[in-house]
Amino acid sequence: MLENFSFRTITEYLPLFGYGFVATLWLSIVSFAGALAVGITLCAMNLQRSQALKVPAKIYIDVIRATPLLAQLYFLYFGLPRLGVVLPELFIGILALSLNSGAYIAEIIRAGILSISRGQVEAGIASGMTYFQRMRLVVLPQAFRVTIPPLLGQAIVLVKDSALLSLISVSELTRAGQLLASDRFMPAEGFITTAACYLALYYGLKTLAASSERWLRLRPTGNLK
Repeated sequence: MLENFSFRTITEYLPLFGYGFVATLWLSIVSFAGALAVGITLCAMNLQRSQALKVPAKIYIDVIRATPLLAQLYFLYFGLPRLGVVLPELFIGILALSLNSGAYIAEIIRAGILSISRGQVEAGIASGMTYFQRMRLVVLPQAFRVTIPPLLGQAIVLVKDSALLSLISVSELTRAGQLLASDRFMPAEGFITTAACYLALYYGLKTLAASSERWLRLRPTGNLK
């Protein structure tokens, strides 16, 4: 079965895959940081009583979650130039991943905050705490325990979604596999190597998620400040 499989060719292209691996990791970290900023902002808007803040956040979250990432990526890549906005492919890719994952992260954070019992918030009010003191000392430390595992799960999804950036010629893992396949007409070697690299990233993040869950179970809430 593997008699025609060229490990030698893969070895020749290892520097390209190494670059793609680092590029994918870097893209994912930057995009996830952007998604956290978007998610926290949307969550804060969604939890407000003001409809002027709440309604736009809910509409944005619903639109992003109801449409595929590929459509959003193509809108930014092909649509923005029609509006007179020309951005580098790399920036468009990071923007698309950040805006997409931000909608999911907003719901993860909101669910974590709403999981805190109302009684604890009322106790904070009764003790004279301000809104920001209640969030910093009562709500967020406990919500942190709830949200970290699903946030790491969303990070895994983001890493896999980054493969779509190859469609706009961003140099990352999937693009490396495409180049090997097109240069040497060896799609099996190109995409099996790509899959192996993604598996390495996946199991690294999965191990981190499992470690975080064990750490959070062992740590008392009061120490998570």
